[in-house]
This record gives sequence, C-alpha cells and structure tokens, in this order.
Amino acid sequence: MTTLDTFSATLLDGTLQPLDHYQGQVVLVVNVASNCGFTSQYQGLQALYEKFQARGFTVLGFPCNQFGGQEPGDANDIRQFCDTRYRITFPMFDKIDVNGVNAHPLFQWLKSSRPGVLGSEAIKWNFTKFLVGRDGRVVARYAPTTAPSDLEKDINAALEG
Repeated sequence: MTTLDTFSATLLDGTLQPLDHYQGQVVLVVNVASNCGFTSQYQGLQALYEKFQARGFTVLGFPCNQFGGQEPGDANDIRQFCDTRYRITFPMFDKIDVNGVNAHPLFQWLKSSRPGVLGSEAIKWNFTKFLVGRDGRVVARYAPTTAPSDLEKDINAALEG
C-alpha cells in the first residue's frame, strides 16, 4: 500500500529528503506560492506548525509555479522570502509541478487518494492542502480558500487518533 513514507522530495537546500522522515507524524502537505492572493496563509501555516509540532505535527511546503506564474523565484529566492516575510520554520521543498505529466509523484498520489470537487483530481490553485494521518494515509483535502486556522479541529482529531 502506498503511503506518504513511500516518497522522497528535494528540500530547498538541494538535499533529497525521504518522506519516511515524517513517519508517525500528522502531516499537512501544501502547494505554496510567494505571489498569490493566498500567500498570507503562510502565517497561519506557521502558527499551526508552532501550535502542534510538539505533538507530532508538521507542515510540508511545496512551491509551485503552475498557477499564474506566482512562484517565479529559484530556491534561494523562495527561502529568503519565507525567512524574511513569514519566518517559516517548517520544511520547505524545491519547486515542483502538482498537475500535468511532470507532476511530482507525491502529488499524483495525494490527488488520487483524495479527489476534489466532483471527483476532479487536478489541483485548482495554490494553497491546496492535504492532511495525512500518522499511518501515512490521506485524511482530508482542503481548498485554497480554507484558512489554516479552520484545520485545527481536524489536526487535533488526527493527532489523537
């Protein structure tokens, strides 16, 4: 059975990170962008990370430039933006595609595990969120318009479950 632990992804610093590093944790996977109308959600994602990290929760940020070219920078630009604007301390990965033939295998799996509205697997915009339980399976998918603070109840339930 495929779980989060099956995949690897490259961190912003170029290090290949096997995602089994997060085994046993509740994980929120988010495709992010620096120049999006939802970019201020970085603040809420960081708040969730700080609030629940000690209980075995993490956020994994995956920059993506597929939606309106809203993540044009390279890894250094993204890191600098996240550090200076939002003081992001959760793991940030290198820029990837989330849709199409070059979609990262992690996002292919996430989308097929939890399709969106009307069964569509495609990610519609930046800041689509996937909650993964301690067992490595996808628990829920959230629209870009869902504020990070609105996920607290589900994160709590996943941490307790």
